[in-house]
Amino acid sequence: MSESKYESIKTAVDNWEKEKEVVKVQTAKNWLDQLNPDHKKERDLSAKIYGLMARDRFNLRYRFDPMVKHWMHNGRELLEEEAVIQKLSTLEQLENIKEMAFTHPLTSIRETDQSSAREKAARQLYDTADKELHYLKQVQHFLENGKHVLEETAEDYNYDLALMQNLTEEGLSAYTDLFEASGEYLRTASGSFYSPEQVKQMKEALSRINEKKDHWEEAMKHTKTSHKPDQNPLYELEQLIGLENVKKRVHRLYHYLQYQKLRKEKGYQLNDERSLHMILTGNPGTGKTMLAHLLAQIYHQLGLLQRSEVLEADRSHLVGGYVGQTEEKTMNLVKEAVGGVLFIDEAYSLKREGMSANDFGQTAIDTLITAMTSGEYAGTFAVILAGYPEEMRQFLRSNPGLRSRFPESNHIHLPDYSLEELQKIAEKTALDNDFVISEEAAKELKKRIENEQVDDSFGNARTIKDIVMDAIFQKGAKIGAESTGAMDDFALLTAEDMKDPAAEENNEHQVSPLHRLESLIGLDNVKQEMRKLASFIKIQTERRKAGQPVAPIQLHTVFTGPPGTGKTTVAQLYAEILKEMDLLKRGHLIVVGRSELVAEYTGQTAVKTRRKIREALGGVLFIDEAYSLAAAGKADFGREALDTLVEEMTKQEHNLVVILSGYPGPMDQLFQMNPGLQSRFKKSFYFPSFPVEDLVHITIEYCRRFGYFFEKGADIHLSSVFKQMDTSGNARFAEDMAEELFQQQAYRLSQEEELSEEKLVLVTIEDVEAAFQYKQSERRNEKHDGIRDRNRS
Repeated sequence: MSESKYESIKTAVDNWEKEKEVVKVQTAKNWLDQLNPDHKKERDLSAKIYGLMARDRFNLRYRFDPMVKHWMHNGRELLEEEAVIQKLSTLEQLENIKEMAFTHPLTSIRETDQSSAREKAARQLYDTADKELHYLKQVQHFLENGKHVLEETAEDYNYDLALMQNLTEEGLSAYTDLFEASGEYLRTASGSFYSPEQVKQMKEALSRINEKKDHWEEAMKHTKTSHKPDQNPLYELEQLIGLENVKKRVHRLYHYLQYQKLRKEKGYQLNDERSLHMILTGNPGTGKTMLAHLLAQIYHQLGLLQRSEVLEADRSHLVGGYVGQTEEKTMNLVKEAVGGVLFIDEAYSLKREGMSANDFGQTAIDTLITAMTSGEYAGTFAVILAGYPEEMRQFLRSNPGLRSRFPESNHIHLPDYSLEELQKIAEKTALDNDFVISEEAAKELKKRIENEQVDDSFGNARTIKDIVMDAIFQKGAKIGAESTGAMDDFALLTAEDMKDPAAEENNEHQVSPLHRLESLIGLDNVKQEMRKLASFIKIQTERRKAGQPVAPIQLHTVFTGPPGTGKTTVAQLYAEILKEMDLLKRGHLIVVGRSELVAEYTGQTAVKTRRKIREALGGVLFIDEAYSLAAAGKADFGREALDTLVEEMTKQEHNLVVILSGYPGPMDQLFQMNPGLQSRFKKSFYFPSFPVEDLVHITIEYCRRFGYFFEKGADIHLSSVFKQMDTSGNARFAEDMAEELFQQQAYRLSQEEELSEEKLVLVTIEDVEAAFQYKQSERRNEKHDGIRDRNRS
C-alpha cells in the first residue's frame, strides 16, 4: 500500500478511535482488505480496526456477542497488546465478575432441623464457600494487580474499583468464616450431637454474606452496562427512530398533565380538565399502536388512570349482526377497558359512505359516546381512535358528536418515515437479531424500500422489519447445513440475502415485455413507436448516469383506434416495459371506464376518482372511452373526474402513467374541450384495424394456444370467409371466431363413433364453413331484430 493511502486510513481510524467519526462495518472491512498484514504497521492498524469494530458493536447493546468476540480474537491474532482490545478484554473480565461474584446459592441452616438435614446443609455451605473463596481470590488478584487499563476501563464504564475491592475482601472474610465453621461442624458432629456454637457461627457468616451480596448487586446496578433508566414512557419514546414532532407533542402533553397533577396536590382546581381521549392518524407501520401504549403508561404514571393496559379492538369487536347485539358488544368492551385505554384501530370502518341503512356501526359510535360522557363509566377510561389520515378526517366530519369529544389539540399525526430513518430501523432490526447489514446489502435494501414506497399502503417500519427478517430467512435457507463456519455466514446480511425472492423468481421465468410486444401480430407502426420510446428512455438513463443533462420523458399517452385493435394488450406491455426500465415501481395496469370514476352525487366523484388513481400508483391507469368524461351538461360530473385526474397526475408525477383510449374523432373533441389535457398527453399511438391476413393469423394462434391445429386448406378457407364477414371487432372478432370453431368441431366429433388423438386437435374446412354459416345467420338475426325494434318504436 502507498504511504499516502496508509496515512489516509490511519487518520480516519484515529478519528474513529476518538469517536469523532462514525465508521460503518463495511467501510472498516474495506480498509482491512487493503491493509497488508505482512507489514507491521499495517498489521497493527488492522488490529486496531478490529478492536474498534468490536468496541462499537459492544456499545450498542453492552453484550459480548459472537461477532464482538470474533473481532476481538482477530485483533489479538494480529497484535496481542492492541490498546482497544486490551480495554475490551478487561471490560469482559469485569462483566464476568459482575455476573459471577456472590452468585452461588446458599442454603439456610437451623438448630431445629434434624441432624441429617443439618449435616446436608453444612455440607452444601462448606462446598459453596470453598468454590466462592477460590473465585473471590481470583477476583481480588485481578482487582489489585490490574494495570492502568483496568482503571481507565472502570472509569469509562462506571465500575467503582475501590468499592469492589472492599466488598471482595469482606466477602472473602465472611466466606472464610463460613468455610471454617461448616468444616468444623462436619468434623465434630456425631449423630444427634453437635456444637450449637458452630451453627451460630455459620448463621452469622451467612447473614454477612447475604448483606455483601445485596451491596454487590446494588453497586453493579450503577455500571454503565447495567444502568437501566426508570420505566419512563418518555425515555422509551426518545429511543424510537424519527417521529421528532410526535415526540415534542407527547413531551408537551406529559409536562402539562404533570403540571395539572401538581396543581391538584397543592389544592388548586380545574373545572374544565383536558380530555384524555386521543385521535392518532398515520399510514401503516408508523407507530400508532406503539404510541397508544406509551400514552396509556403516561396516564397511569401520572395517576390519571388506574392501569396502563391497552385493550385493542376493531369494528368486529364492537359491531353485531342483529338489533341489540352491538350495544352489548360495545359495553362489554367498555367494561373491560375501565381503568385503562380502549384502542380502536381503523375506527373509520364503523361509519363510511355507502354503508347500508341497517349497518350497526353508527350504533356502536353512539353507545361509545354515551359511555365516555355519562353514566358510571364516564371518566374511568380513555379512548384512542386510530386510522389513515384522510379516512379519519371524513369519519370525524360525519360524526359531530364524536368530533366534539376529541378536540383538535388531541389529534396526533404520525408521518411516514424518511428513507434514512427506515434504513436505521433496518440496521436496528438486524442488530437486535445479531446481524450486520453490509454496504451492498444496504444499497439493495434502499432499492426494495423505494420499490415498496408506492402509495399509502406502504407498511413503513413494519415493512422494513419484514424485509430484514426475510433476508435472514433467505440467508439461512441458502446456507443451511452447508456453512463454512465463517462468521459472515451467521452474522452478515449480504446484497444477495436482501433481494426480493418473489421478484427474482418472476424475473427468471418472465419473457421481456419488449419481446412479447414484438411477438404480437400486426401493429407494425405501434411497435416501431414503442421501440423508439424505449430507446429514448434507455439513452436518457445512460446520460443521467454519465452526468449529462436529461431531456424530459413524456410517458402519458393517448391510444386511438377502433375496438379490438390491441390497445389494452399493448397498455399492459407498456406498463411492464416502464417497470423494466425502472420508471414505474409496480408495472401493473388498472383499466377503468366512466362508471368507475364518475359518481351520481356532488362531492363523490373526486373521492371515487382518487380511489382508482391510488390503485394505479406505481403502474398505468388506462381510461377506456375517455371522451365520455367530457359529456355536455352542467350537471355532469365527468369534468370533475378529469379535473381530479389532472390534479393527481401533477402530484404523482413520477408514480403514475395515464393512458387515454378511444376512437380518434371523439378523442380530438375531448382535447378541444379540455386544453389542460393537451399539455400532459403529447404522445399518441394509433391502432389501425387489422387486415384479413392478420385476423387469420390471430385466429390460428388463438387456436394453437389451446392445442388446436388447422388441416391443410382450412386456413385458406378461413381467409376466404373472413373477406365476406364484418370484421370490425378486429382481434375480438378473431377470438370469437376461434371459439366458435371449437364448438363446431366438438359438434361434428360428437357424431363420430371413434375418436383419435389427431381428430381431437384438428380443425377442418368443414368446421370453418359451419362456423362461418352460424356467424352469418347470427348477424342476420341481429339485423332483423334491430329493424323490428325500430318499426315498433
